[in-house]
Amino acid sequence: MNFFLRAISIPYKFLLITLTMLFSGLIPCDAQNIDATIGTYADKYGQERAYFHYDKSAYAAGETVWFKAYLMTEILPSHESKTLYTDWIDENGSLLHHMVSPMVDAVTNGQFDIPAEYKGKVLHVRAYTKWMLNFDSTFLYTKTIPILSREGGPTPAKALPVSSISFFPEGGDAILGLSNKIAFKANDQWGRPVRVRGVVLGSDGKIADSLRTMHDGMGFFNLTPQAGLSYSVRWKDEKAVERTTPLPVIKKEGVALEVTLSGANRSFNVRFTPEMAAASDTFHIVGTMYQRQAFRIARPTRSPIKGLIPTGALPSGILTITVFDSKWKALAERITYVNNWEFDFTPEMEVQHWGLNKRARNEVRITIPDSISADLSISVTDMSIGTDSNNNIVSHLMLSSDLKGDIYRPSYYFSNRSDSISQHLDLVMLTHGWRRFKWDDIVSGKFPKLRFERDTSYLTMSGKIYGMLPGQIEPGASIFLIVKQKDVEGKFLVVPVKTDGTFRESSLILFDTANVYYQFQKSKAKGINDVAVQFMTDRLPSPSLKGPFTPAKGASPDTSGYFKQWLLANEANMINERLRVKTLENVTVRSRGKTPIQLMDEKYASGLFKDGDGYQFDLLNDPFAISGGNIFNYLQGKVAGLQINTTGGTPSLQWRGGSPQIYLDEVPTNPEFISSVNVSDVAYIKVFRPPFLGGFNGANGAIAIYTRRGGDVKAEPGKGLSNNKVFGYTAIREFYSPNYGSFKVGNDQRDVRTTLYWNPSVIVTPQRRQATINFYNNDVTKGFRVVIEGMTRDGRLAHVEQIME
Repeated sequence: MNFFLRAISIPYKFLLITLTMLFSGLIPCDAQNIDATIGTYADKYGQERAYFHYDKSAYAAGETVWFKAYLMTEILPSHESKTLYTDWIDENGSLLHHMVSPMVDAVTNGQFDIPAEYKGKVLHVRAYTKWMLNFDSTFLYTKTIPILSREGGPTPAKALPVSSISFFPEGGDAILGLSNKIAFKANDQWGRPVRVRGVVLGSDGKIADSLRTMHDGMGFFNLTPQAGLSYSVRWKDEKAVERTTPLPVIKKEGVALEVTLSGANRSFNVRFTPEMAAASDTFHIVGTMYQRQAFRIARPTRSPIKGLIPTGALPSGILTITVFDSKWKALAERITYVNNWEFDFTPEMEVQHWGLNKRARNEVRITIPDSISADLSISVTDMSIGTDSNNNIVSHLMLSSDLKGDIYRPSYYFSNRSDSISQHLDLVMLTHGWRRFKWDDIVSGKFPKLRFERDTSYLTMSGKIYGMLPGQIEPGASIFLIVKQKDVEGKFLVVPVKTDGTFRESSLILFDTANVYYQFQKSKAKGINDVAVQFMTDRLPSPSLKGPFTPAKGASPDTSGYFKQWLLANEANMINERLRVKTLENVTVRSRGKTPIQLMDEKYASGLFKDGDGYQFDLLNDPFAISGGNIFNYLQGKVAGLQINTTGGTPSLQWRGGSPQIYLDEVPTNPEFISSVNVSDVAYIKVFRPPFLGGFNGANGAIAIYTRRGGDVKAEPGKGLSNNKVFGYTAIREFYSPNYGSFKVGNDQRDVRTTLYWNPSVIVTPQRRQATINFYNNDVTKGFRVVIEGMTRDGRLAHVEQIME
């Protein structure tokens, strides 16, 4: 019996599908609990997806990475989360910098300066909101950026003569006696697709079917398993190496779900064994998109269930089709991609003034369609440097960010609207079986446990008083603050303090760092000024990193221009270094002073704490010290053999078979107390190898932590008051683009920039449909690559890449 599903419009950001019955006798289903639970998931647990547009695809040590971040939920920009966290991680998994950025209208931008001494071949980026940390960490934004060297970049992996193949029965399982479509995916050990061919063999030696790669290592074959037989595939890869791989275990009872592309629609066919029909008189079929229910039908199990789903009016994205028995146990599931291109808009680019000569001026006009408000980011780079076009804002936010597992060249699936690409994309759906829903939880009405609430407000001057007893802070109490920042006029604030010790001044949003001097008022407790105050308690520290960062596998970028890019970057760094040295050429060095670490040791350590073999860390002069958030995160990976576990409650430390003794300002303490000490309050750390003779329990070594003292911070107004160094949002700089239309002394230097122009904030509206950008060429570039990406207020996306030569 066939069904037909008709799309209807509703006043919501998403379309639902209702069933039109073309026959009588349909069994109604009572599934209000399922409906309500799915609705709650969509309304209260909608998940966010992030994407970064970079000014270019590879960098050299000493260069600056410029980026713009976009955030979406379902098919719209995500406006709820106001703060984005970005971790910059080296190739060994150690944190280089923890960045905090404000989200304005679902976008933000910033920059990261790669240390000039960085020796790694790659740089990893991980970004997330607090809300994203409540769900599977696989869906945090990640990116691996090549770091160039004299060799040009990371050495491309050479495939060993070893390939692997995986099999994916459509619907989840291969069922005995039923016709099953079984997809496969063949890759080398680096995740790159491999062309294969072979045959499906039964244990009786007979050939059941043949297989051959259809696209990027993927394909499928059909199999009707027979009783008493097991099955395997004998196949060869590109190197003609023959292997035999067993197929997944055949189930004796079950459901086979087949979904096929039928023009703009999807047809489905549910077949099942007699045992399944006897056990359940009704099957429920539910379709979901973006965690929202799209349709739900119920059908008696007297015969196979067939139907047609019109998808022309649906939003683009992954449609999940799930089959349940009468008790709402999930039996089979299939995902299919709906691509109606309603998300797409194309800015027009018109060159108004060409300037390919040395330092010539260029002018480009960007025009968007009528009635669109869009936020764009634009990069212009040297055409001859390396590029990576395997993924972009469209393919990431519409596809790869919503699947678990690597997708090879995801941008290909949005390169045009041909039927062949739709068929190839369906192979991706067949070979990626993970779903966002855990149906057992849905059926039981169980919801995710949230560790973090949404950041629905920006990080403002806030904090909490610790060490107070209940009732010691009177109603109407306040705290007096003096906030000093470099090159910013000081602020004097009187902020109310709640009886629980918390306070917030919503009018003050901090960027970069500030020295905050404070004094309490109206308190019953004597000596209250001696208690601890922690500022910016809602600022999330970087989560602990567990081992080496595992990059996503996928297509390799175009590395043909990497060596030239490294040469230009190296020359630019040398020019900048000469300029820096020139400013110091009149400085006379009269004596060789002590190193900063020697000065720190003289100032802080005393007695036996001055001696001993170990490690020393100067946090005052470490620009990345604050990224750790707390001392244990900072020490992660810095001391050979020291194991720090910060999961759960109290942190634990293990070193050479035991726990090292911990000291704070040379007074014994414990890990629980130290975990509450902010890194910004620490000046110096010494880690002594065992045995440590400066105190008791030193057989397993010791960790001495010294807090900041007078003279560590330059004297400021408010001297004499308690003070803290407070960190707000990471400072955002403006990209420097020289203006050769006017004379400047700096223009005399040779210009070898590979990024000619970067603008992360190009706003176009129906009232102002055009934006004009101007930039000047450098001394060597003969052609430009212009990349425009953006998002509209209603969630449409744009990616345009053009060459100017």
